[in-house]
Amino acid sequence: MSRIAEVFASLKRESATAIIPYVMVGDPDLATTLEVVPTLVEGGADLIELGVPFSDPIAEGPTIQRAAERALASHTSLADCLSVAKQLRERGVAVPLLLMGYYNPIHHYGIARFADHAAAAGVDGAIVPDLPPEEAGELAAALKTKELDLIFLLTPTSTDQRIARVCKPASGFIYCVSLLGVTGARAEFSASVGSLVQRIRQHTDLPIAIGFGISRAEHVAQAAAIADGAVIGSALIDKLTAAEDKPAAARAYIAELKAATHPLLPSRSQGEGLGVRVT
Repeated sequence: MSRIAEVFASLKRESATAIIPYVMVGDPDLATTLEVVPTLVEGGADLIELGVPFSDPIAEGPTIQRAAERALASHTSLADCLSVAKQLRERGVAVPLLLMGYYNPIHHYGIARFADHAAAAGVDGAIVPDLPPEEAGELAAALKTKELDLIFLLTPTSTDQRIARVCKPASGFIYCVSLLGVTGARAEFSASVGSLVQRIRQHTDLPIAIGFGISRAEHVAQAAAIADGAVIGSALIDKLTAAEDKPAAARAYIAELKAATHPLLPSRSQGEGLGVRVT
């Protein structure tokens, strides 16, 4: 069983929901990413998405676009993202790590080389928003040889036929896009995403994580009622950008959201039971 599958299975036994924060690697620099990610885990994050900066992030709203620009300004590359993942493992971060980014950098890096280096760095899978299953065969096969998951996305406009097509080669979990448009914090949770989750469940037993627009504890609670995970990206980046003490802000925000997935969840002391090995 993969590390991703183990996490979701464990949470299911506890009737809990995964909190999946997204951070842009290198925003504003690599040192900050290495400081922030462990505190996300301390706050209760169950999986981490490491964003790979790209100059044309078509699915992203202004917040993540600006984060990518800052990361690129600090010369962050895909190789740097892999290095960050490796260093996080060396620092004791044990939760699943996912690289989320666009296909162009992976293609230029080399698909087989990417899969090999991702596995060596301790990465558990990849999310490539602009790579549909019909075009993902080479990458999916390369990742599979290294026992890494390739996560696919489904949207509110996905037909039942499309859902079946995407679910067939999927592994890890299904990323359920809650609304039309680009990423970004929203005031309200999408009322229509529940029907999409129900339709997806007719085609797969994989866990389903809801993303796009989740920013508040009540959004997470609503996601937890219908899905297996909640992805938080733009709202977290906004808080990190505004905070002087970014690690503390990250820990507090994720702890608040995690509590919404499990009302009886006890508070956790730093590094205990959080997927961070304490030595």
